[in-house]
Amino acid sequence: MTSDSDRRAYGTGLLLGLVIGCTSMAGLQAAPIGVASIESRTLNNGQLILQEVPEIPASLIERLQQYQEVRSAQFLAWGHEGRGMLISTRFADLNQIHRVDFQGGARHQLTYFEEPMSEIKRQKGGSTLALTMDRGGSEFDQIFLFDPTTATTHLVSDGQSRNSRLVWDKAGKRLAYQSTRRNGRSNDIWLMNVANPESASPVWEAEDNHWWGPVDFTADGESLLVQQMIGATDSRIHLLHLASGEMRLLSGSSEFPSANRASTLARDDSGYYFISNARGLAAELAWQSFQPGLPPEFITTTIRWDVIEFALSDDGKRAAFTTNEDGISRLYLLNTRTRKYALVNNLPMGVIQGLEFHPDNRRLAMTLNTAQTPSDVFVMQLGRSPLEALSLYRWTFSEVGGLDTEQFVEPTLVRYSSFDLVDELPRQIPAFVYQPKGPGPFPVIIYIHGGPESQYRPAFSSTFQSWIDELGAAVIAPNVRGSFGYGNDYLSLDDGMKREDAVKDIGALLDWVETQPQLDAGRVAVYGGSYGGYMVLAAAVHYSHRLQAAVDVVGISNFVTFLENTQDYRRDLRRKEYGDERDPEMRAFLESISPLNQVERIAVPLLVVQGQNDPRVPVSESEQIVAALRERGQPVWYMNALNEGHGYERKDNRDAYQQAALLFLQRYLLNQEPQTSPGN
Repeated sequence: MTSDSDRRAYGTGLLLGLVIGCTSMAGLQAAPIGVASIESRTLNNGQLILQEVPEIPASLIERLQQYQEVRSAQFLAWGHEGRGMLISTRFADLNQIHRVDFQGGARHQLTYFEEPMSEIKRQKGGSTLALTMDRGGSEFDQIFLFDPTTATTHLVSDGQSRNSRLVWDKAGKRLAYQSTRRNGRSNDIWLMNVANPESASPVWEAEDNHWWGPVDFTADGESLLVQQMIGATDSRIHLLHLASGEMRLLSGSSEFPSANRASTLARDDSGYYFISNARGLAAELAWQSFQPGLPPEFITTTIRWDVIEFALSDDGKRAAFTTNEDGISRLYLLNTRTRKYALVNNLPMGVIQGLEFHPDNRRLAMTLNTAQTPSDVFVMQLGRSPLEALSLYRWTFSEVGGLDTEQFVEPTLVRYSSFDLVDELPRQIPAFVYQPKGPGPFPVIIYIHGGPESQYRPAFSSTFQSWIDELGAAVIAPNVRGSFGYGNDYLSLDDGMKREDAVKDIGALLDWVETQPQLDAGRVAVYGGSYGGYMVLAAAVHYSHRLQAAVDVVGISNFVTFLENTQDYRRDLRRKEYGDERDPEMRAFLESISPLNQVERIAVPLLVVQGQNDPRVPVSESEQIVAALRERGQPVWYMNALNEGHGYERKDNRDAYQQAALLFLQRYLLNQEPQTSPGN
């Protein structure tokens, strides 16, 4: 739950983004049992409930306003017949679809929805947009068709199930998608003729509760490339024949599990491109021919970093892909005939997402984000040769609230030693350090990413910069064991009963902070969301004596209650990562490491932030830790947005949350009290 410029700029791993959510409508406890009186108030028309959160001083609201007015833009699709493009940006409370007709052109707003959109896919050969929206952050997304020429929107799903992973066929007449409509539990694959939404029916029934999703139609529309995900390190690719229902395994196996992600079919259906770590190395770009007997061809054999994203031109002659090199994106061009590739030099150092070729096959659009610039859309002009990059043009220029982003602190990548050994040497944990200018020593905020199968990447963060500027704090973002981007072995180091080894990485980081004269080891806060929220609570359990403050955003407080209360359609994926709570030995272990069951060891003030409709970590996870801490008289500020889910999408809620977080850190990390009157 960061600023508008941060939210879509997080790092991705080989299969990041496939893990899906759940829903919970547990009731809000205004005053937990055993607590005599709780100061409670509401904001934003009663949708945001604050408990024990003081009134925010007007001076703090004013100081944060510039940071909270930063905007961003994300590329969605080239326009119909290649005219202009569609982007996502915000001018009011939520991101909406805008049309931009030329480089640097005005943004023409097309949608005015009251809920945030999740997916947006333009019809092949047409102008209709298929998009998904939920209600109140529940992530029970519904499918809508939007006509940009008339600005009309039509619901085409059932209004109740969870729907995602939209894929148009080549004729622009049918949609394939994932849906729980059949039984509310299984991740089935459905097919719909958009001219007759009532025609929607399942073409693959997922009885195993694994994650299944469509990827690409064959040119004749008779088959569908399909992704199956069993776990972060075990995923497979199939080809589904739509008429017969035959599902043929193409890549991956149960005997030798590996992570395989389907990218796209070749334009002539001769095979498919995919990303795989089947050779036990980094996630490599690979090609698999449909010609019988041919093994996969691994393309990026000289690159030791994970390939993240792949895009193929309409004529199939060239492609582009990005790698994740210690959190930084590198862009490569590929000649699909020769399989030769070349690095594109002189690009800004940052995070690249959303690659798509123009229909003329000579332009490549992307969203680019750096530590000093929010996400904006760029277009690369390409030469006649598939490997020739001519120039890069910026298409959108997002506002930055009048801030001088050239003065923003850029991070430094460091590695610190943890508790265990690799080849008889201490294991090294990567971390990005944002250090203010000046002599120090500076207070420290340790930011722990979620996932856990995720990775912190050094993208633009007006939130981090506000902490640096307003609190004078250094920010450290570690990629503890279990993070993507460093190979399967590193990814698996926190699985099952090794869960608290990742918490020890935070202890090792605290040790490292003590060795840095520019950092103040006596003033350290931990801050994290989702799984990062669990890490915050676990750090408070083990290291309260070394911390001054902790911020838990939509975090897990008890793994057993989390697994029991999460939705059926995502439970098996989470059991694969955390362990199966039905097994007595694993259940006992999960109970033993859950912060809720060690609450007596937490002796640090907490800010707990939650969305009532959180589909991934139910609101009960926050309620129970807040209640338990208050029973012991521990200071806890609590915020719950009744119209949000797993993160605050609405600007008014997000602004209030960021203001409260800054005030909390000011009070407990810096031991300062506000000197001016509260705001309205």
